[in-house]
Amino acid sequence: MKTLMLPIAMVGGAVFSPWMQYLTFLSPYLIFTMLFITYCKLEIRDFRPNRFEITLLFAQIILAAVAYGLTFFWNRTLAEGVFICFFIPTATAAPVITSMLGGSISKVATYSLMCNALVAVTGPIIFAAIGEHSEISFFDSFKLILSQVFPLILMPLAIALILRYSAPDIHSKIVRMQQLSFYLWAIAIFIVVGSCVSFAIKNWTPDSTGTICLLAFGALVACLLQFKLGRVIGGKFGDKVAGGQGLGQKNTVLAVWLALAYLNPLASLAPAAYVAWQNIINSWQLMRHQSRINARRMDNSIGQ
Repeated sequence: MKTLMLPIAMVGGAVFSPWMQYLTFLSPYLIFTMLFITYCKLEIRDFRPNRFEITLLFAQIILAAVAYGLTFFWNRTLAEGVFICFFIPTATAAPVITSMLGGSISKVATYSLMCNALVAVTGPIIFAAIGEHSEISFFDSFKLILSQVFPLILMPLAIALILRYSAPDIHSKIVRMQQLSFYLWAIAIFIVVGSCVSFAIKNWTPDSTGTICLLAFGALVACLLQFKLGRVIGGKFGDKVAGGQGLGQKNTVLAVWLALAYLNPLASLAPAAYVAWQNIINSWQLMRHQSRINARRMDNSIGQ
């Protein structure tokens, strides 16, 4: 059922896109809740950054900067869309998918925390600098973005750690609800895809067709490159799954929200397309992994 949940969420979002305007307000709350549930499973000692996480983080930063620099003078909207596909942190459901594929949850969770911290600290500066809200000064834009992004990303971690020591019974119950993050993520994908399809339909013009196609193609290139590079880096540290999911699976719900709020709204179609690409890859990986498990079980039964 989980392998089908992601395609169903995407198709459902597209089908029900005309009514998605009534659900978009839920996105920040879903992001917060997913992060909170994920962080409850971790202890402070689990966050031990090593060369694996640092290498992935440098790769992410370099890719984002290079992608923006190469495309800015050609098409600014494309540059913003591709940049955010690289810059945005790891998806909150990445540890869940990683676990289902047999990878290390702690590695992906540690890298996810580092990515989220990076976005929380540098995001306000970057979005204030490259954003298109010229009517707001840089300092005012910085304060506005900081006040919204920083609590959304780091507050769930603070609450999870406080709850671990102040209310261990409640905390332990939340820890056992980890699978809920996956289903919340599916709901978030449903809303994000629907919102972006609705936005694309309402704002489509013949002149924007080329840009929309470029955004979708740029997202595909970014997705394939990050999954591949992540697996290469992960392979050097003994965990291709964690590397691929850590670098390739993005928090597209947060990406679309940030793009709509602070960049050219059309740029949000890049992370929206990334939703489709990464979930096609994840669904294929899950089906292939399950096929391997079934094959091993069959071989074992024959051997017995």
